[in-house]
Amino acid sequence: MDNTFADSEKLYRAVYPESYIKMFWRKDGSVSSAAFKDEDGLSVERGNYREDCTVIEDMQKYFNGCIVSLTVEQCKNVNAVIRYKPTKRSIYHSEIHGNEEKAVLSPSQRKKLASMAKIEYYEE
Repeated sequence: MDNTFADSEKLYRAVYPESYIKMFWRKDGSVSSAAFKDEDGLSVERGNYREDCTVIEDMQKYFNGCIVSLTVEQCKNVNAVIRYKPTKRSIYHSEIHGNEEKAVLSPSQRKKLASMAKIEYYEE
C-alpha cells in the first residue's frame, strides 16, 4: 500500500456510541460533525477493498463503539486530503486532513462528511 487512493475506496472511522458521548450523534440517529474533529488529522482505517465485515472485525479488536464509513471520492468532494499513515497497530491506518497545510477539517468539511457518512456498525 502507498499514498495512492482510488475514489471508490472506503475509509472507516470509529466513533464512540451515543451512550458514551452524546455530541457525536444527532437526535435522528445520524453521526454529527463533532465526530470528525481532530486537530492532528482524522484517523481512519482504509478499506483497501476488504469486505466491510472484515474491516469491522479488525477494528473491533482495538476500538469500542460504532463504525462509520466514507469513500475517498466523498472526501475529495469537500477538498479534504487523505494520507496513508500506517502505525505499529495497523498497516491500514490513514488520516483525513483539511488540506495540504492544515490537518484539522474545517467546520464545513466536517458537516458535509457527517451528512454523507454511512453507519456500518452501531453499538448502543
